Amino acid sequence: MAGKRPDYKQQHNTVRKLKKTNKYAYLFAPLLLVLADYAAVLCAEEISFALRNCFVQDHGFLYISKFHFYVIAPIIYIVYLHLCDLYTRPMQFWRIIAGIFKANLYAILTGIFMLYAVQTAATTSRLYMALLWVFGFFFIVLFRFILKRIFDRLHLFEEPVLLMGAGLTAEILVKHIRSDIGLNYRFIGYLEDYTPNAEVARQLPHLGKFADAVRVIRQTGVRKVLVMAPGLDQKHLQDIVYDIQPLVNSVAFVPDLGTMPLSNMEVESLIDGHAVMFNMRNNLRSRWNCLLKFVFDWCLTLVGTICISPFLLLIALWVYRDSPGPIIFKHKRIGKDGKDFYCYKFRSMCVDADVKLKELLEKDPEARAEWEKDFKLKHDPRITKSGAFLRKTSLDELPQIFNVLKGEMSLVGPRPIIRDEVPRYGKYIEDYYMVRPGITGMWQTSGRSDIDYDERVQMDTWYVRNWSIWFDIVLLWRTFSVVLNKKGAY
Repeated sequence: MAGKRPDYKQQHNTVRKLKKTNKYAYLFAPLLLVLADYAAVLCAEEISFALRNCFVQDHGFLYISKFHFYVIAPIIYIVYLHLCDLYTRPMQFWRIIAGIFKANLYAILTGIFMLYAVQTAATTSRLYMALLWVFGFFFIVLFRFILKRIFDRLHLFEEPVLLMGAGLTAEILVKHIRSDIGLNYRFIGYLEDYTPNAEVARQLPHLGKFADAVRVIRQTGVRKVLVMAPGLDQKHLQDIVYDIQPLVNSVAFVPDLGTMPLSNMEVESLIDGHAVMFNMRNNLRSRWNCLLKFVFDWCLTLVGTICISPFLLLIALWVYRDSPGPIIFKHKRIGKDGKDFYCYKFRSMCVDADVKLKELLEKDPEARAEWEKDFKLKHDPRITKSGAFLRKTSLDELPQIFNVLKGEMSLVGPRPIIRDEVPRYGKYIEDYYMVRPGITGMWQTSGRSDIDYDERVQMDTWYVRNWSIWFDIVLLWRTFSVVLNKKGAY
């Protein structure tokens, strides 16, 4: 099945239009990002300044010169953001967040040096700098996200791309690239020698076979090519790269590396660039990284617990008044190293839930099949009125912050499982045992109950093998969006 093959002139006009629209993208895109970052830093400074003077009044009113406030501090941020390649290099949004985190940290350290050593302020405040560190990161990410969404909505600064290969790998990567606001790629069509993936064929025009690559590039004027054919033999791939590289600005290809964990892969060229060596690290084997993850989880959870404690009390009161029984439900789960622990949740079911479940599974074959497949029921009669809302919004999981403070769970990690689920993990259970289960994670931010069980296992394994503190931050960021949209929750 192949998609409709359009006139090459149409694709040429598309590329020409994009080039014309983005003629000065190299100048205006970074400029708009700089303005957004400048506004974000000012917002962070204003809020940090106001909160400091609100919370601390017995040590004098904090004063910072306007020149430092409106010029020096924003410039420090912008310089470090530039050094992290956040103005000119397209990258996935989670990598943008990682870069912002680094730049924010360096800017705060530089700001502390200037405030304390150079004495640019009449008084100094550790609280102000701590607040600026938090709000600086938050507002820069938020403003970047909003600006990128605007770019996507208006189709600004999109780069035309030719896709070579239309198999399952192409479908997955096209979907990922289109959903990632950090990569402004516009696919003009695909080349494929065999039957294309139905989804790729539905979305993109078929422009020919691999042998037509040079002609298609010349006729359309496209300057970026993505080769997504992992099964391509080495000689064929080499011929393609050598043929089209002189005609385009860049060629990217996906090598056939199976399902190996690639997020932390380092690439080193050997023999004067004629050979490539891949080095894959396991970050969670490092005691330093494990300590960093634990400290990050514990400190952030402690601050968050203090902030949301009134909200927790209101939910607890609602659960108490809605149905008889304890407010907190404790359920035995499997944690790090395979040890049991009690996972806390706001009670969302009636007190005799186990009895009702047994009766339901005995009477209803469909419900039994659903339970055996996912250990969940989409229409569970045991759920209370308050529990239905708490589950839909994932608020029932808030008490797990106390599991984090006790060192039994992490903010981000594999979803906590019960003992009966261990066989479903097979050989991947050792990956699960390496870390503490998380309140949120890849499964929770990728569709939750809409994802089948095998995919959940793969997500947990991928997370463990590709962990980084930056990816934890990204997953926390995604969690807010998923919870607000109530996607896949029941």
